[in-house]
Amino acid sequence: MRSADERPRAEGGDGPSARPLTAAGAGGFVERHGLWDERQHAAAGQLRRVIDELGLERVRFSFADQHGVLRGKTLTREAVPGALRSGVTAPSSLLLKDTSGRTVLPVFAGGDPLVSGRFAGAGDIVLVPDPTTFRVLPWADRTGWILCDVHHPDGTPAAFCPRGLLRGQLAALAATGYDLTVGVELEFHVYRPAPAPGGFAPVAVGRPGAPGPAPEVAPLSSGSQLLHEEGLDRLDDLVDLLHRGLTGLDLPLRSLELEFGPSQLELTLDARDAARAADDALLARAAVRQICRRNGYHATFMSRPAAAETASTGWHLHQSLRSRSGGEAAFDPAPGETLSPAGRHYLAGLLAHAPAATVFTTPTVNGYKRYLPLSLAPDRVVWGIDNKGAMVRVVGTQGGGGTRLENRSGEPAANPYLYIASQVISGMDGMARRLDPGPPVTDPYDAEARALPGSLAQALDALDADPVFADALGRDVVSWLSTIKRAEYARYLAHVSDWEQREYFDLV
Repeated sequence: MRSADERPRAEGGDGPSARPLTAAGAGGFVERHGLWDERQHAAAGQLRRVIDELGLERVRFSFADQHGVLRGKTLTREAVPGALRSGVTAPSSLLLKDTSGRTVLPVFAGGDPLVSGRFAGAGDIVLVPDPTTFRVLPWADRTGWILCDVHHPDGTPAAFCPRGLLRGQLAALAATGYDLTVGVELEFHVYRPAPAPGGFAPVAVGRPGAPGPAPEVAPLSSGSQLLHEEGLDRLDDLVDLLHRGLTGLDLPLRSLELEFGPSQLELTLDARDAARAADDALLARAAVRQICRRNGYHATFMSRPAAAETASTGWHLHQSLRSRSGGEAAFDPAPGETLSPAGRHYLAGLLAHAPAATVFTTPTVNGYKRYLPLSLAPDRVVWGIDNKGAMVRVVGTQGGGGTRLENRSGEPAANPYLYIASQVISGMDGMARRLDPGPPVTDPYDAEARALPGSLAQALDALDADPVFADALGRDVVSWLSTIKRAEYARYLAHVSDWEQREYFDLV
């Protein structure tokens, strides 16, 4: 029987409302549209047992929006059975907003082809929980968390659901005989909020299109000392909090490291299946921010905050293919070679489509301020063998297998699903057309090499000019993302910055 759980209440499930979560009422939205597979039905049964036995009282039903930010609702224990059967409704306009919370597309005016029908009037979408993602939050009392996929009320997948978009591209890759393995390296900054007059900080109230002022913060470390053991030891309380929180979520944490910039840290996660790695990255970011906030810190995955003069943060995405038939590593080279033919073609695809793909790897205005010459960040579309200045670094060529490609161009604020999907699309095109990446470079900042886009606007122009992403994702998806990002960039251009005020106000 599918995950039916008719047991009496478990001894550990305390609280006045603790009771068995039964299979009664089958035939809800999930069952009616066949949205779960057998693995998810089995996971739902285990989820019910955990809620009962631990006495959980709340569960967060969340999804990743277009910016890779978690949105959703917290449901009481009593509401969980219904949400598992029929999902949770939310306004569809959540998928049409820029980073300030402003709805970019005209949901009430009508006439826009991206809005009409599915999103007109800001009608509902349905958040369908994926029980395989359920976790108990270590930092929130009696609270669970579950990741959702987004569907329309008729049961069809929402075209603008990032998690669904990645799943579609991984299915296309699987049809060619390969699966993708991804390893995540996320850099971030952690600060101590600066003391406020009176001992408390006022809420920074803003509005859609005009966020409130950023919090005042102070650095935790001086920077300039990469991997300094004593520097990390000074942050041991913070490291312990993050270690316990991240491992408590069953995330495959490998390391927590002190990076080069002031208050700059890095976390790395074990490599695993791409879809699961994307979920891991999403939850790791949310966990870091929430754990820090609850303990008097401020964490940000913004690439180049104002206090980060010496080093920006990046997201280094390690990727490799394996054969679906036998599980063999597909990038491992023959003796005397750097990469297998499949690896060379995949790499060439990453390079060929890099300018357009930066919309996905570096989706914020701020992220382009990281592309600096003679730094540990790339600014050119080149590849190298174990060269940390190159956009793509080939790693693991010294024998022993495990050859992989490390794309160093991404920013840590990127949407995990769209970032990884852009790599799959680019790499598959390289393999389909048997592209050649050319020779590796030893000077990754050679002025003659093709530059990465210098701004979000340039990247969006490159995306419009490169049909491979519209062919893979659909023209509507590319138009949707471009419309939101162009509106975001237009707001940036219209803003009078502190630089302009300093430069001109007293001069002219």
